[in-house]
Amino acid sequence: MQWSDAAIILGVKRLGETSVIAEVMTPGHGRHLGIVRSGRSRQMQPVLQPGNGVEVTWRARLDEHLGEFRIEPVRMRAAALMEAAGPIHAVQAMAALLRLLPERDPHPALYRSLDVILDHLDVPADAGELYIRFELAVLAELGCGLDLGACAATGARSGLAYVSPKSGRAVSEGAGAPYADRLLPLPPFLREEERRAADAQGLSDAFRLTAFFLARHVFEPRGIAPPLARESFVQATLKALDPQRAKG
Repeated sequence: MQWSDAAIILGVKRLGETSVIAEVMTPGHGRHLGIVRSGRSRQMQPVLQPGNGVEVTWRARLDEHLGEFRIEPVRMRAAALMEAAGPIHAVQAMAALLRLLPERDPHPALYRSLDVILDHLDVPADAGELYIRFELAVLAELGCGLDLGACAATGARSGLAYVSPKSGRAVSEGAGAPYADRLLPLPPFLREEERRAADAQGLSDAFRLTAFFLARHVFEPRGIAPPLARESFVQATLKALDPQRAKG
């Protein structure tokens, strides 16, 4: 068995004295593991850093075997990602989310989203918005996506201001006003009608929104805690956008 594909390094685990098990995300073969012989060598260690784009060739005698990777560098992003706390925490948080998906199950849209985010982590507002959209995409891939396109009560596609914590559907300002204290704010940049850029308040609301549904539908049913890297990324992003607000 053999295939080749583009890939992004998610992480590595030591195997013996010289090899590693590499974990990658690919467009055609999903999240995949494979042994990299001499993966701890001086030549390979810089390549096998999270966030790097590579070309992988996987070989195994049978499809169900772990198999081996041959890896060639394509986009060496890791050094730049390590220059600040926010980007590296984002990579770790996204890798943790991808590990919720079945291994070897293709999710090409998530691969493309990850690839785009990794090239925009140096701009906090862009990084925050893209990261939120990545979490929403993961929720959708796991079968618990949110419906933010129309009001759950009236069907209206404009004037949306809230999200129902029960249904995960948008609610208009008029329909939701009597129950505002029980609803979650819908950030303006997630409203299809507005196409507004994300700001600190919008991102703060968005981080709470996705955290709520990830906890309810993903982490709590599995008996696992949210990745610590997520909270570190959230705090770094909000601090970069509004230092005084982050302190509060």
